[in-house]
Amino acid sequence: MNNSGAHDVDVVVIGAGQAGLSAAHHLRRAGLVPDRDFVVLDHAPRPGGAWQFRWPSLTYGKVHGMHALPGMELTGADDDRPSSEVIGAYFAAYEERFDLRVHRPVQVRTVRESQGGRLAVETSEGVWATRALINATGTWDRPFWPRYPGQETFRGRQLHTANYPGPEEFAGRRVVVVGGGASGTQHLMEIAGVAAATTWVTRRPPVFREGPFDEDAGRAAVAMVEERVRRGLPPQSVVSVTGLPLTDAVRRALASGVLDREPMFDRITPTGVAWDDGRTVEADAILWATGFRAAIDHLAPLRLREPGGGIRVEGTRAVRDERVHLVGYGPSASTIGANRAGRAAVRDIKRLLEREPALV
Repeated sequence: MNNSGAHDVDVVVIGAGQAGLSAAHHLRRAGLVPDRDFVVLDHAPRPGGAWQFRWPSLTYGKVHGMHALPGMELTGADDDRPSSEVIGAYFAAYEERFDLRVHRPVQVRTVRESQGGRLAVETSEGVWATRALINATGTWDRPFWPRYPGQETFRGRQLHTANYPGPEEFAGRRVVVVGGGASGTQHLMEIAGVAAATTWVTRRPPVFREGPFDEDAGRAAVAMVEERVRRGLPPQSVVSVTGLPLTDAVRRALASGVLDREPMFDRITPTGVAWDDGRTVEADAILWATGFRAAIDHLAPLRLREPGGGIRVEGTRAVRDERVHLVGYGPSASTIGANRAGRAAVRDIKRLLEREPALV
C-alpha cells in the first residue's frame, strides 16, 4: 500500500469472464503473481462471467461456439444442463486450478490518472494504483433498449434479453419479440411453443447462413468489426456480421411460420404496436432482444473515446493511452477472440513494464 492508501500492483484486470480469465492466465504464465503483481476484480457474485446470468432454458447444447479457456478444456459437459451451471462450474474450476484469486464481488466505480504515471482504479474494495489496465468488462451490464413513441403508455410487460426468464412466463400470452440476432430467434422459437401468438419484428431482414462457418468467413467477419474499431466507432459484435446459422430448429421454425418477420413498428400503443400504414398487433408483452453495448463508462475520466463514440484500439491497446488494453471488445468479443486478445494484451503489457520501470 502506498502513501495515499492505494494498493500498488503492476496490472489490474477488470472482469472475470472469458476475456478476463484468459488475460489472468497469461499474466500468470508471464511470471506475475496474483495479489502481488496483478489483481483480478469481478463484480459478479460467483464465477461464470455473464454466463451465470443466462436464462435456464439456454442449455449447454444450445450454445454456439463456446471456446475453451487457455490451458484447460471443458470436457464431459451435459448438453441438457443449463449453460449457466456448466460454464459457471468450468470457470470456477479454472480459477482454482491456476490460482487466479479473483476478488468478488467488487464494483469498479471509475478509473482515473494517479501519481507517478499510474492509473487509480477506484472500487468498492478500495483504490488500486496500477501501471497497466486490462479492461474485460464485456457488454452484459449495458443492455440496449431502443426508444419508440408511446413506449411509456404500454400496459403490458416490457423486458430485455438481460432479464429473460425463459418461455414459461409467456404461456397463453401475445408476445412481440424485437431483434434479429441469435438471442431473438432463440427466444422466439421457445416462446412460440407456449404463447397464444408471437410476432417477430426486426429493423433489417434477417440473413440466414447456409453451410459451415469456415475460417475464411470468420476472418472476414472479424475484419469488418476491426475496421469500425480502427475508425473509432462503437463496435458491432462479430456475431452481428456473420448471419444466423440455418440449423434444423431454424428450418422448422421457418417452415411453420414462427420466423415470419415483420418490419420494425413505428410506435407502441397501450395495447400493442402499430405501423404507419394502419396495421396493428395486440400484445401482452414486448421482449427486446436488441443486444448490448460495451460496458466502459468507468473509463470515461481517461477520455479514450473518439468523436465517433468508440475507443480506437490497435490490437488490444487503446490508441489514446498505451497503459489501457481492452479485451472482449470489438473484434475480440467472441470466446476464441477473447482468448487470443488476452495473450496479446499481456505480451504488450510485459513490454511496457520492462520499458517503464516502476517509480518508487
